[in-house]
Amino acid sequence: MTTHTLSVLVENKPGVLAHVAGLFSRRAFNIASLAVGPTHDERVSRMTIVVDGASTSVDQVRKQLEKLVRVLKVVELADGSAVERELALIKVRVDPALRGQLLEVAGVFGANVVDMSPTTLVLESVSSPAKLDSLLAMLAPYGTCELVRTGRIALARGASVITDEPAAPGLGTAAAGRAEAAA
Repeated sequence: MTTHTLSVLVENKPGVLAHVAGLFSRRAFNIASLAVGPTHDERVSRMTIVVDGASTSVDQVRKQLEKLVRVLKVVELADGSAVERELALIKVRVDPALRGQLLEVAGVFGANVVDMSPTTLVLESVSSPAKLDSLLAMLAPYGTCELVRTGRIALARGASVITDEPAAPGLGTAAAGRAEAAA
């Protein structure tokens, strides 16, 4: 599956998520992942939306999102140009004789044990989506009982900052925001 990650700045107001979800529903766009959270500015929230590029025109999604009144900015984060993370909680069956092996696999992937019973372990993993997929593949032979995975969150790498404020001439977007705030 070819996915595209969109970082969307929206007004932090009731009903914005419903408007975005309604757009996707009306246009029959498929959402692979959706995460919403506050930003450093209490007036703005950030949505990280992952869409399946094979079934959905990403340019069309972006254009439709930009038409929504409460959407401030839409940026596609290109492959490799963003730090992407997901959180997963994974409950795995554990044979006492294989507990050491299971803990070794968890350690290799940086997963933490957050709950333990005589027959199960609950692991917590925060990593890139690809690394999380690899961990799940390694855990499959042990018997995954339950799995919950958050939506993907992402930030552009380097000094690039996504903001709804226009950049001042000669300044990067972060510097422009600080200059405007100081004025």
